[in-house]
Amino acid sequence: MCQRGGTVIPYLSGIFKRGVKIEIIPAIDILGGRCVRLFQGDYAQETVYSSDPVGTAMRWQSLGAPRLHVVDLDGAADGQSVNFELIKEIANSALIPVEVGGGIRSMETVKKLLVAGVDRVILGTAAVENPELVKEICARYADSVAVSIDARNGKVATRGWVTNTEIDALELARSMKKLGIRRFIYTDISRDGTLSEPNFAAIRDLISAINVPVIASGGVSSLSHLRLLKDIGAEGAIVGKAIYTGDLNLKRAFEDLS
Repeated sequence: MCQRGGTVIPYLSGIFKRGVKIEIIPAIDILGGRCVRLFQGDYAQETVYSSDPVGTAMRWQSLGAPRLHVVDLDGAADGQSVNFELIKEIANSALIPVEVGGGIRSMETVKKLLVAGVDRVILGTAAVENPELVKEICARYADSVAVSIDARNGKVATRGWVTNTEIDALELARSMKKLGIRRFIYTDISRDGTLSEPNFAAIRDLISAINVPVIASGGVSSLSHLRLLKDIGAEGAIVGKAIYTGDLNLKRAFEDLS
């Protein structure tokens, strides 16, 4: 067994990648034009942190963020890009790459976001409901696309996390890799917005199973979490609520793990 930061997980022989940097990615979740955080993905449990998502993006950039993770929560629920103009403004204002998820379920939306300056689009529901579209997107934009695997108890949830499926997270990842997906984001929904800790075991299992870059999300709230995610081989970690509440000092995190 291995214990880090108060968390006990199975020994990770063969998976540790010491010395490899981890990308710490601030999250900007947009709902109704405001920067919010949800508790476990529940739209009824919303906390508003700013009415200025663009200003928030510039704040995280000024502290040293290497990338921004923007989610159109309205789009995730509605199935189409709702906050496009705000996202475009963030992408045009930022000097660092911006990745975007939420409501991206057509080739037209992918093209529109990439033309607007977005560096990477994130597919979630489309990966479950329209794998042929994913294959087509990969054929054209393989380096600019990732699939988000959002899970409750190991099973994938879609449509803004409100629809549960019986699809196993690892099986979805394997099938998406066969279609050409080269990067995944893994979120344990039960940890998201809770300031608890990531699901280290599930992230480790995913990294081991697919052997492509994985970005961890959900429950990341301390330097020890970031260090352990780095050690188990995560390419990046998305940080949300903890940087808005001050539980995680973002500038210190960048300095500590640079």
